[in-house]
Amino acid sequence: MIEQEQKSIYLDYNATTPCDPRVVEAMLPWFYENPGNAASRTHAIGWKAEEAVKNARKQIANFIEVESNEIVFTSGATESNNLAIKGIYEQYQTKGNHIITLTTEHKAVLDPLKKLETMGAEVTYLDVKPDGLVDLKKLENTITKKTIMVAIMWANNETGVLQNMKSIGEICTKKNIFFFSDATQAVGKIKTHPKELGIDLMSFSAHKMYGPKGVGALYISNKIKVAEQMNGGGHERGFRSGTLNVPGIVGFGKAAEIAIEEMEKNATELKTLRDQLENTLLEKIELSSVNGHQTQRLFHVCNMAFKFIDGEDLMSTFNQRLAVSSGSACTSASIEPSHVLIGMGLSNHLAQASIRFSLGKFTTREEIEEVVKTITAGVKHLRERSPVWEMYQNGVDVDGFL
Repeated sequence: MIEQEQKSIYLDYNATTPCDPRVVEAMLPWFYENPGNAASRTHAIGWKAEEAVKNARKQIANFIEVESNEIVFTSGATESNNLAIKGIYEQYQTKGNHIITLTTEHKAVLDPLKKLETMGAEVTYLDVKPDGLVDLKKLENTITKKTIMVAIMWANNETGVLQNMKSIGEICTKKNIFFFSDATQAVGKIKTHPKELGIDLMSFSAHKMYGPKGVGALYISNKIKVAEQMNGGGHERGFRSGTLNVPGIVGFGKAAEIAIEEMEKNATELKTLRDQLENTLLEKIELSSVNGHQTQRLFHVCNMAFKFIDGEDLMSTFNQRLAVSSGSACTSASIEPSHVLIGMGLSNHLAQASIRFSLGKFTTREEIEEVVKTITAGVKHLRERSPVWEMYQNGVDVDGFL
């Protein structure tokens, strides 16, 4: 008799979310029944695709309360980040070459900035406070006459920490510089209305909000321009050339429509589950702690450190039964400690002893109870085999061994 494979518990929603079945249903006709290219304007099939894109653009614009023509479709948030960062620099470098960002940004922001440095840009990488928030006074004092943009993510992908976007926007408006935010983790989870907060450009992606992979967007205020990074046809008002992913865009629009209806309900339910997970682990596991601001963070994210263990080793004790992360999905191949946690001032040991749990709307209470058992057993197993843990139990000062 073949033993049935045990189903994994998925708590890695910050890496990607499962596609909502209603999103899949909305997309299906555009793969075969309606195969048109949205740029084909000589026949009805193309017009139909164009109309579908127009409708999705309106759904997404309504969701973040901007104008439809301020939404530019891309292949995902990474492309959106590149378009925003490189596009602003190339368009406005005659006004200045200085950009300010945080050391805790996603690599999809940090790497384009590193590229710009080879082209003459001056980039200031600000450290954050231990709670993950930027020091607003330090930010303002870093702005110079050459500063053209501040690039700060709305919600951190590893800790869920939410920056003070209104205050940052006010600083940028006062100093007359552009404010770009990678809002990939925030959109679809919390209210994200860039115009209210002085945000000029904002990137986000469908697959972080129960939509399909391979499609994203960049909000670009009508008041500004960016230099095109993808040449070849002048699509998307000249900001981004390339045949539009009609099925993906339709799915993106549907995901936005669903989020409008369900976001508040999801937030309430997921915070309850997240708090259950977090509080129980803190109670059951000695020397465990939460990384980042305790309250100013996304309701579904919990990044925890378990002293005297290695996060990768802990995951190896259950990786067939539980899907979690020790950092960003985009840096999972690296054995280095999380640059986000290091940027918050954690030691290498604590950074490597940390696990990110990110819940989603398909997470159940029963799954949370199973996760608590699994994590508790895994930490106990590793510590029982750790000579450093044994020394600590015997009262030895072990800081020098970590």
